[in-house]
Amino acid sequence: MRSQKVKFTNANGYELSARLELPVSKHPHSYALFAHVFTGNKNLSATRHISRALTLSGIAVLRFDFTGLGESEGDFADTNFTSNVEDLLAAARFLEENYKAPKILIGHSLGGAAAIFAAKHIASIRAVATIGAPSNPEHVSHLLSEKLEDIEKYGKANVTIDGRSFTIKKQFLDDLRNKNMFGILQNLNKALLVLHSPQDRIVEIDNAAKIYKAAFHPKSFITLDGADHMLSNKHDSTYVGKLIASWVSRYIEIPKENPLQTNKQVVVRLGSDGYTTEIMAGRHGLIADESEKLGGNDFGPSPYELLSASLGACTAMTLQMYARRKQWDLKEVKVHLSYAKDYLEDCQTCEKPESKIDHFDRIIELEGNLSEVQRNRLLEIAEKCPVHKTLHNSIVVHSFLKEEV
Repeated sequence: MRSQKVKFTNANGYELSARLELPVSKHPHSYALFAHVFTGNKNLSATRHISRALTLSGIAVLRFDFTGLGESEGDFADTNFTSNVEDLLAAARFLEENYKAPKILIGHSLGGAAAIFAAKHIASIRAVATIGAPSNPEHVSHLLSEKLEDIEKYGKANVTIDGRSFTIKKQFLDDLRNKNMFGILQNLNKALLVLHSPQDRIVEIDNAAKIYKAAFHPKSFITLDGADHMLSNKHDSTYVGKLIASWVSRYIEIPKENPLQTNKQVVVRLGSDGYTTEIMAGRHGLIADESEKLGGNDFGPSPYELLSASLGACTAMTLQMYARRKQWDLKEVKVHLSYAKDYLEDCQTCEKPESKIDHFDRIIELEGNLSEVQRNRLLEIAEKCPVHKTLHNSIVVHSFLKEEV
């Protein structure tokens, strides 16, 4: 997962901190927005694991800190549910203006309720997924139960949540009480996925039933049996990410990828944009690319890095084959390689471009109970690796144009 730190400005002029998670080996086919839990932040483990699972399916994820939380500007005491929704709208505008308009909105806990409210105002959104969301935003007030009286009486109070102190003002409660989620759900007109754990002790499972009942189709419910509210178990949050990626494929357009086929050992494909190159070697798919400074996307190794990798892999395999046949105690082989064009030592014609030769530095690291004689013999065997021999042989490449059908 590639991660970019970005910032955008909300409706009140505050700068909000965000992370844009991108697929490692391709351009994203869709963008998603992630709304974190009440008083949480963009870097919670569940948020990161869900984002990672989505990027593996080609979906980019923008996860950000709401106003006054994490690394975002502003005072949390002056925020409320409405400002959270407005922050989501600002995030959607940022994506639309700088990347692509988001098609997916994901929210965890109160962030799930905010996602439902925000989705109504974001035309590009095609699908909404909620995780452990309350059926009424006011539900979150039970977390403040010990201080509700003080908030009502004095207009504000300090509340401790997960060991952290927050100032909650009366306007926050008043704002929650004025929100009617059921009216929003009945007019949402977006695909909705409700994920909830029966063992959720923060937001009871009944909330999921109410959300599901109020919404119109297309809607889906998936139980997260055994998970806690925060999805603190990595397997649970990763599972959620995979579920959302699979479910959303019915509601967003995903470009079809024509499989590479050939009667040769390897087939390679590159379009008219950039240098990201698809490779099918037997049954195995690979990506090659150039660095960003050379105009590529850096989604994969360069051609010469792949060539070095081929030499390194062949070297390691050859040494292990030999050691196993000899029953030597070779536990692990590491081959460190670098490639460059260099001059022969004592070059007499270095001013001529053709004087440069292809040069590989290969450092072989052997781990195991090996004698000095065995180690030296393995170094000799490395010279006999098939790829090494091929690189030293005269090579002929026959090139033909495939006839058009």
